[in-house]
Amino acid sequence: MNGVPLSQREVVAIDFETTGSAPGVLNVPWQIGLVVISQGRVDMARSFCSYLHVSQDHAFNPYTPGRWAQLRQILDESPTLPELWPQLREFLAGRPLVAHHAPTERTLLAQEFPMQAFGPWIDTLAVARQAYPAQRDFKLENLIPKLGMGAIQQERCPGLAPHDAFYDAVACATLLETVLAAPGWHELTLEQFSSLA
Repeated sequence: MNGVPLSQREVVAIDFETTGSAPGVLNVPWQIGLVVISQGRVDMARSFCSYLHVSQDHAFNPYTPGRWAQLRQILDESPTLPELWPQLREFLAGRPLVAHHAPTERTLLAQEFPMQAFGPWIDTLAVARQAYPAQRDFKLENLIPKLGMGAIQQERCPGLAPHDAFYDAVACATLLETVLAAPGWHELTLEQFSSLA
């Protein structure tokens, strides 16, 4: 597949929300969001989101963003990532993966599925720094509205907000979709995108 533009391939955007670092406990995911980008376009019909099991006695960093504090009972009763693997496999196995600051998602997948190999990876944080060098703030929640993608993001994720895993996965995918449509980016290959990380 070398030499094939990324705009002609299928990749999957992924986001985790996590408990954050706290003394003596692991930083573990409490929500996962996934969405397919096919032929350069976000395919909302091919997406997945789930809360993930975090026991009620597992400490969160109190500064961790998101709605986790309202969801402790739901999270305690939610499935683990390995339990979701039959559903996740079609999105993650053998697919190029996309994330905003990809080391976070890459580390969490390796932690949860140590026998699996994931990627190659595209980091939209690195992509955005190259595509929009005049920007000063590359946080996804700020970049999307500043670059004029806020309306389509709200249309795709009504009622959701940043630091929801599905919202952030779709925002990451929307950012990549926009870059792929820009002059000079449409013909770049997966290997060229991956090398930006």
